[in-house]
Amino acid sequence: MKKAFIGSIKSFISILPVMLAIVGLVGIFQVYITNDMISSLFGYSNFTDIFTGTFAGAIATGHGSISFIIADGLKTQGVSLYALSTFTLAWVTLGFIQIPAESLFLGTQFTIYRNILAFISTILIAYCTIITLGLIK
Repeated sequence: MKKAFIGSIKSFISILPVMLAIVGLVGIFQVYITNDMISSLFGYSNFTDIFTGTFAGAIATGHGSISFIIADGLKTQGVSLYALSTFTLAWVTLGFIQIPAESLFLGTQFTIYRNILAFISTILIAYCTIITLGLIK
């Protein structure tokens, strides 16, 4: 029991710099990247809005409840539902900033496969969401 505890403390200490760097990067993005900066990326076409929303959400990763608040602000600025759905999905499922820590904890191969599948499913779910909303209206 004592040996396992000491081993886990050593692992935690070795991982701590990566975790602190990720927390710092996420904090910097949340402070310096505003809704106006994000909304200026959208509005060119539905196709580009989907990919822009996916990449913006993957870079500015965070908690799901915050993504809904940001999406509401972007919606009032006229951002399309394609962009909003991909942005909120990518915000929660993708995390380009967290890739080093995730690969350290779960392995590089798992991280790559998970992010590729999350990227593809984000785009597919965005299309399905818009189609469903179109049928409801």
